[in-house]
This record gives sequence, structure tokens and C-alpha cells, in this order.
Amino acid sequence: MISTVIFVVCLIAAVVFAMKTRGNMYVTSTDRWGDNREKFNAAWLFKPLGIFVFGTLVSLFQPFAVERIDAGHKGIIVNLTGDNRGVQNYQYTTGWVMYNTWFKQVLEFPTYQQHIEYDDQVVITKGGFSATIKPSFNYSLKPDAIGDMFVNLRLEVKDIEQGWLKNAIVGAVNDEANKWEVDSIFSNRQQFEAAIVAECNKRLTKWFDVSQLRTNITPPEALQESIIAKTKAIQQAEASEQQAIAAIAEGKRKVAVARADSAETVINANAAALAIKIKQDRLTPLYIEYLKANSWDGKLPTTVAGNSGMFLNLNK
Repeated sequence: MISTVIFVVCLIAAVVFAMKTRGNMYVTSTDRWGDNREKFNAAWLFKPLGIFVFGTLVSLFQPFAVERIDAGHKGIIVNLTGDNRGVQNYQYTTGWVMYNTWFKQVLEFPTYQQHIEYDDQVVITKGGFSATIKPSFNYSLKPDAIGDMFVNLRLEVKDIEQGWLKNAIVGAVNDEANKWEVDSIFSNRQQFEAAIVAECNKRLTKWFDVSQLRTNITPPEALQESIIAKTKAIQQAEASEQQAIAAIAEGKRKVAVARADSAETVINANAAALAIKIKQDRLTPLYIEYLKANSWDGKLPTTVAGNSGMFLNLNK
């Protein structure tokens, strides 16, 4: 920005100077015949051209720069001179900053959450099985620790992401994966990734906060087939167990129905037996004669056979 301003100012100054001295652009001279003639004055160009060239050179080689530290960022000014080359000589800054690029450097670090994804990495799980991960996660820098991080790493944030931070994240995933059996990882992925986040924050707590980590882990093809077969076997076992429970329930239902039918039969039989007993208790000889009398139509038989008391109708 400063170089641009210097160049524009010098260009304007050269044009203004040329306009003010344009009366000197030509000089009048007398030729050998005594006539007056105007001739272009080359010396008139020296000063405006000198101003323009001077401004161009200054804008190209001047050491000063102006930068603005945006909101959500923290800048540090690093001293590039001395034996320690900025290790002890840095200061935090915000807003507009003007500095000499020959002797100082301004680095800008974001303090809000950043999202990053790494390429495929191979990790070894407990038991020696390999698996492929493609970690993605969010991280944020601790604002008060940025200077200390630069003192130790001397890198900008993008270089840290692809170097030191990447090694720390992949190392934490690998070390945590060594504690888990591969099938347990896929059965308890949420707990596995939570354990990795805890391990990452344990290692990076000095400078970073890590959250929302996803390993996107995939097992080898042979292991995938084994996991699928195991899953199917578990599903079949669960289905068989459900069928057994259903069969037991159906059997209990049938027993209950049978008991209900049996109880109804017993109740009906007891009622019938009680009715017969009651009738038997009430069938006295006098009551029987009474029933006979009620059922007789008043007609006597035409024939009586022997001593049996039976009437026979001989006409028929």
C-alpha cells in the first residue's frame, strides 16, 4: 500500500511540474538566415522524468508496509534482527500496523474455530489389524499462547496445520487405536472418537483446543466382510430369540385358553350334576304321582294285560 501511494504521489508531482513548466518546452533560436524558429527543449524533461523515476524506485525498494489485523485474529510483530531472530522479541498487535519489512515481520493468527481435513492415514489397532482413517476436526488457537507457540515452532498457522498439528493428531489417533480391538471400534465409534478428542486436548492443551473430531475410519476389506458376517449372525440370533419368545408366549396363550375351556366344562358339569341332585332330592313318591296326574289326559286305556297294569287297545 505504501509503495502504491509513493508511486502515485510521485507521478502526480511529475505531471504537475511538467504542466507548470510547459512554457520551457520549446526554445526560440535564430537560424543562419535570421529567422526565429522554435525548438523542443529536451532539458525540460529531465526534472519531471527524474521525479517519476525517483518515485518508481522508491516505491519498488522502500521497506515499509501497512497491514490490518482483522477481527477474530491476533497479530504478532517479530523482530528479524539479533541473534535470537524474534524468539524473545515479539509483541501482540491489532488493527492497522505499519512496520519496516527489513527489520520486522507481522504474522496474523486466527483465534476463531478452524475446520481442517487430512488425507488418508493408516493406523494399527489392538491385535495388529490395520485401518484407514481420514481425520477431520475443528480447532482454535488459545489467544494468549500464540506468541509462545511461535517461539517454539517459528511457523505460520498453515504450516503448523500441515506439519506439527497433523503429526500430533494422527499420533493421538494411532495411540488410542492401539488400545481398541477393531470390531469394538466400529461397535462403539462415538466412545472411540471421544477418547481421541480427550487425548488430543491432553497433548495440545498448551496452544490448541480440539473439538468435533471424526476419524472416518474404514477397516480393511477382509475385516469388513468378517464384520458383516458377524453382524448377520447377531441379527439371526436375535431373530431366533424373538421367535422363541413369541413361541413361548403363544404356548402360554394356548394353555390359558385350554384352562379357560376346561374350567367352563367343569363348571357346566358341576351345574348339571347339582341340578340332577336337586331334582333327585325333590322327586318324592307323592311328587311323582302329582306329575303323573298333571300329565294324564283323562282317557283310560281300553285293554289291561295281566297283572302288569298295562292297557292294550285290541281294536287296533
